Amino acid sequence: MPTAATTEWEIDSAHTAAHFSVKHLMVSTVRGQFKTVTGTIAFEEADPSRSRVQVEVDAASIETGEPKRDAHLKSPDFFDVAKFPKLSFRSTRIERAGDEFKVTGDLTMHGVTHPVMLTVDSLSAATKDPYGRVVRGVSAHGKLNRKDWGLAWNAPLETGGVLVGEEVKLQIDAELVAKKPA
Repeated sequence: MPTAATTEWEIDSAHTAAHFSVKHLMVSTVRGQFKTVTGTIAFEEADPSRSRVQVEVDAASIETGEPKRDAHLKSPDFFDVAKFPKLSFRSTRIERAGDEFKVTGDLTMHGVTHPVMLTVDSLSAATKDPYGRVVRGVSAHGKLNRKDWGLAWNAPLETGGVLVGEEVKLQIDAELVAKKPA
């Protein structure tokens, strides 16, 4: 329940991206992002552990810079965007860890929900943009094993190993816009 010191923020999709990286052929790293990220944050300035984060990602907005790979990632082999069009994250616990925050929450992807922890390593002060809006920036990172969410497609390599790594590194950079009081 929000208190008087809670500020409500919306993710500005035009200035936000959820980036990921994964090993390819066990020798290089493929990077990509989801371009359409929406959500809200109820931020409790005095006690951030009482804050709440809710994020939704359009799975079809995935981009890696290679159209054939993007089509494969959207297919039933991976995200199956026709059947599972959204990824969602809802925080369940927020803890201060020095200058950072550990945000634990339920990530639902490909119809499967598991907890994941993100480290918020940057949260800017609120400031006004040239349009009179109050904004702030936030950056977070984490990692997950894609197989935990049923994203298990792979191909073995002649030399040993697999085509696509299991560990996925995440980097989220978001601009938040303060909601105006009703």
